[in-house]
Amino acid sequence: MKWQWAALVLFSLTLLPAGLAMVAGRVPRRLRARLAPLRARGAALLLIYATAPVNAVPRLAGASPDTTLACTAAGGVLAVAGALVLGAATWRTGRAG
Repeated sequence: MKWQWAALVLFSLTLLPAGLAMVAGRVPRRLRARLAPLRARGAALLLIYATAPVNAVPRLAGASPDTTLACTAAGGVLAVAGALVLGAATWRTGRAG
């Protein structure tokens, strides 16, 4: 249980602010060329981040095994959706350049 709290705090302190900054379009100028399209990558990062709380909170709350399994499946769907958004953004950029 200690590791789930640690992972949740770590992901909240790293991925959440970075994803929100990217969605808002606020990154240093030197990174703008590397991270184009910026908003799509930020949305992908937020979807991938959302996997952690969706998976960890029911476990930490002591939910039933069925609820925990459903939330784990939902977290997997969010992670796959984030990877697909990131792949589509990267593919579009690579094809245009």
